[in-house]
Amino acid sequence: MTAVGGQLPEGRYGPSADQRADRKLKIIGAVLGAALLGVIGWIGFDYVGGSSISGEVISWDVASDQAVDVHLEVRKDAGTHGTCTLRLKATDGNEVARMDAPFDQHKTRIDRVVTVRTTARATSVELLGCQSGS
Repeated sequence: MTAVGGQLPEGRYGPSADQRADRKLKIIGAVLGAALLGVIGWIGFDYVGGSSISGEVISWDVASDQAVDVHLEVRKDAGTHGTCTLRLKATDGNEVARMDAPFDQHKTRIDRVVTVRTTARATSVELLGCQSGS
């Protein structure tokens, strides 16, 4: 008589429990990886395609204690209208003015000098951002 071993023949009764668990983990990992790539792609597309107007402060000149002339350059699509928000601060860091400068021209590049009225002498000018609007 021969002794019967304790192990079953490999592959005879289907995959083992470890193999089934590995397969489930691989499927879950693939689904989560595809979802992550989708989210990253959507954020990237929104970042690149969503910004249809951008601006830059070229220079600024303190005209008086109550006014500053700010030279803005705005780049946008020809049919896009929007505003750029400026913030002016005094030496102590307090905000002395905030202004939304509208840009309605049908050009792609606009150079414009805007005069901003202040409550005290401004020592810095900051472009907070530009938003497209209707």
